[in-house]
Amino acid sequence: FVAQRHVLTYMEDAVSQLLENREDISQYGIARFFTEYFNSVRQGTHILFREFSFVQATPHNRASFLRTFWRCFRTVGKNGGEYSSTCCYLLTAQEYHCLLQLLCPDFPMELTQKAARIVLVDDAMDCLMSFSDFLFAFQIQFYYSEFLESVAAIYQDLLAGKNPNTVIVPTSSSGQHRQRQPLNDCSPLDGVEASLFYQCLESLCDRSKYSCPPSALVKEMLSSAQRLTFYGFLMALAKDQGINRALGALPDKGDLFVDPAMDHELEKLVAQVSGLSVSGPTSSSGDAANLPVRNSPRMNCPWKPLHHRRKMDAESEGSNEETDSSEN
Repeated sequence: FVAQRHVLTYMEDAVSQLLENREDISQYGIARFFTEYFNSVRQGTHILFREFSFVQATPHNRASFLRTFWRCFRTVGKNGGEYSSTCCYLLTAQEYHCLLQLLCPDFPMELTQKAARIVLVDDAMDCLMSFSDFLFAFQIQFYYSEFLESVAAIYQDLLAGKNPNTVIVPTSSSGQHRQRQPLNDCSPLDGVEASLFYQCLESLCDRSKYSCPPSALVKEMLSSAQRLTFYGFLMALAKDQGINRALGALPDKGDLFVDPAMDHELEKLVAQVSGLSVSGPTSSSGDAANLPVRNSPRMNCPWKPLHHRRKMDAESEGSNEETDSSEN
C-alpha cells in the first residue's frame, strides 16, 4: 500500500519542506504543518507552483495537475483566444504552454508540443486548437507519458517487421524522452495491423511499472479497426470517454465548461464586489464610516514551494542593496 500510494514520496517532500522552513513552521507547530500539507495533497492543491519533477512524480500529482489546469483555465475555451466560426476560441501550442507555466514554471515545452501534435498531426505547430481538443490530448500525453514512449517504440518495431517480443521498453523519465518521428495518416494501408498492435500493448501493460490505460478499454477501442497509425491511436485515446472516466481527472467533454463548485465561489465573489459598488453611492453624506464592513473570505493556500521563497528573499536583498547604494 505504501508503494502503491507513493506515501514515501509525500513524506520525504513534507520533511524536506519542514526542515528548510522550520523557523516559520515553529510559530504554529509541526502537527499543524503536517495536517495542512496532507490536506493539500488530498485536495490536489499541493502541486501548485511546484517544480516539474514533483508535479510528475506520482499518478495522483499528475491527475491533480490536470484537474487544476482545467479548473483554472476552462473559461479560456469560452472567453479567450481567437474566435472561430464554430463558436469556440482557439489558442496556439505556445499560448497553452504559457498557461501551463503559470502553474508549473519549469514545465517542459516538449510535452506541450507532443500534446499539440496529437491534435495537429503534421500541421504546423503554430496552428490554433480549441481548449477541449488540447486538454484531452494533453491529458493522455502527460498522464501516460512513459506508456506512450513505449508504444512509440513498439510501433516503430512493428513497422520495421521486428519481433514484438524483442521490443525494449524505455525507462527514461518523461522530461528526457527522445523526439518522436512524425507519422502520417494517409491511407488505410498505412500503419500496422490493429490486432497485433493490441497484443503488444496488452503485454506492455502487464509488465509496465508506469500508468497504463485499461487494456479492456483499449481492446474495445481497437476492435473495429483493421490497421492504424501511431497518431491515429493517440487521437483515439484522447477522444475515448471511457478512458477519460477511468483516469478520473477531467469531466466528460459535454461538461468541460461546467464546474458548480468553482462557479459558486465566483458567484459569491461577484456578489460581494457588486454589493460594495452599489452601497457606495447610496451614502448621501459621503462619509466612508457609513459604508458596510464586509469581511473577505479567507482561502486556504498550499504550503509555498521552497524555491519561490528563496527567489523572493534574493529579490528583497537585491532591492535593499540598491537602496543602500543610493543613500550613499
